[in-house]
Amino acid sequence: MAKSDHEYFMRKAIAAARRGIEAGQTPFGACIVCRGQMVVCAHNVVWAQTDITAHAEIHAIRLACRQFEKIDLSGCVIYSTCEPCPMCFSAIHWSGISEIFYGAGIADARAAGFHELDISNRQMKEMGQSPLKVTGGLLAQECRDLFDEWRRQGGQSY
Repeated sequence: MAKSDHEYFMRKAIAAARRGIEAGQTPFGACIVCRGQMVVCAHNVVWAQTDITAHAEIHAIRLACRQFEKIDLSGCVIYSTCEPCPMCFSAIHWSGISEIFYGAGIADARAAGFHELDISNRQMKEMGQSPLKVTGGLLAQECRDLFDEWRRQGGQSY
């Protein structure tokens, strides 16, 4: 895929995060793509579902699995507005998704007040010997701007 395609799908994830902010959720979005076609875009629904595991990536994986009626998402790619936390990274790995593109980093989420563990996706990939491809920094500033938008809406972290 061309860089413009990756940016297109990341902007879909950013739009999902904005919908989440408008709905009173935290500023995270994710988009799953398979064979160049968007499967799902989702935002974090932790507050809406009273479920600490309902991060944008987990929510997107759940929706994609339901859509495909299987738990194997091999060949899919996920675009996340922020570097996935260890829980989300593990779910992405277990789902068979082949590649992660993310925008803002874990340090950006920590700076915004989220209780992120200070371990990068690259570290988890190496430590766990995951075949996942990890590309960070895609539209990073646009993704970091989501934290400011969220703060202006009076958002609170968990």
